[in-house]
Amino acid sequence: MFLRFFFLALLLSCSSDSISSQKNDKPKSIIFMIGDGMGLSQVSYFHLKSNSNQNFAKIKQIGFATTYSSDNLVTDSGASGTALATGEKTKNYAIGVDTLGNSLKTILEYFEEKKLPTGLVVTSSITHATPASFYAHELSRGSEEAIALQLSDKEIEVLVGGGEKFFTQRKDSLNLLEKMQQKGYGIFKTLAEAKGSTSQKVFVPLAADGLPKKNEGRGEILSEGTQLALEKLSKGSKGFFLMVEGSQIDWAGHGNDFVYLLAEMEDFNTAIGVAIDFVDKNPETLLVITGDHETGGLAITSGNHSTNEVNVKFVSTSHTGVLIPVYAYGKGAENFQGFYDNTDIFRKMLDLMGCF
Repeated sequence: MFLRFFFLALLLSCSSDSISSQKNDKPKSIIFMIGDGMGLSQVSYFHLKSNSNQNFAKIKQIGFATTYSSDNLVTDSGASGTALATGEKTKNYAIGVDTLGNSLKTILEYFEEKKLPTGLVVTSSITHATPASFYAHELSRGSEEAIALQLSDKEIEVLVGGGEKFFTQRKDSLNLLEKMQQKGYGIFKTLAEAKGSTSQKVFVPLAADGLPKKNEGRGEILSEGTQLALEKLSKGSKGFFLMVEGSQIDWAGHGNDFVYLLAEMEDFNTAIGVAIDFVDKNPETLLVITGDHETGGLAITSGNHSTNEVNVKFVSTSHTGVLIPVYAYGKGAENFQGFYDNTDIFRKMLDLMGCF
């Protein structure tokens, strides 16, 4: 109830033209990056093990967030994604709805309402729990055909990820990609085709479901998809919202696969570099990076720092309830220091955007 009063007060305090009149200390665009399953131990393991350019280390504004859902100390990606996207707790497995099943307005929908472009770039299906939390409203994250139908009714300008089967191989026999084409979307099989197009709205469904693993031939889809989205969304816009998810950090944790985990962390780190470069060139942009929860209970047990030897163990094949780091870079980044709940990340972003 407190959150509802907070949002009402926040909205009443703002004029309808708040975006055009925001102060110089407010960002006009947000890049929100989520490492699914990425806790501090995953970042630590990558930091100790990798010799590559570590973009995490470039960010000085850091906080920590709790992640519990409304009905469990250990959240799933539906509840945590909803908390990040809407600022409210919900039950595990719910998507974009409160504990009673009522729809919650997402930060992406706030941008869309103001006719500001938005985008989603993921390495899971585009209908998976985390991306779905930013545009869909369903009691169950497993209702991916229903989630795809909701997405086809949206106007999200850039969509990159998997999940084509939920649009074309459906129980209701609908072809949602044809529907989206009729709405003006360019549907492309590769990022190169999408980049060379003049389409203002693009959907690049790169796989029937989730994308391949990074260490099994996926290539630079996450970083190149992020670059594509930034180029499309920033062209002539007065601001935009982009959510990028390193989806398979979580899958590596569930599988207790160290090689898989490092490859996915490296991939996410590279995409973070693309985002940092954009913010450096476009200083009215805020970059926020966090995880939705930790997966696997990763523990660093021993090693040798001088030789990059790191011995690690997983204690679980599921999610855990540990604190999650929050990194912020660019305009307004100082607001993300400290200790808070994952719902506060939404609130901080909404407040910084000048109160839609």
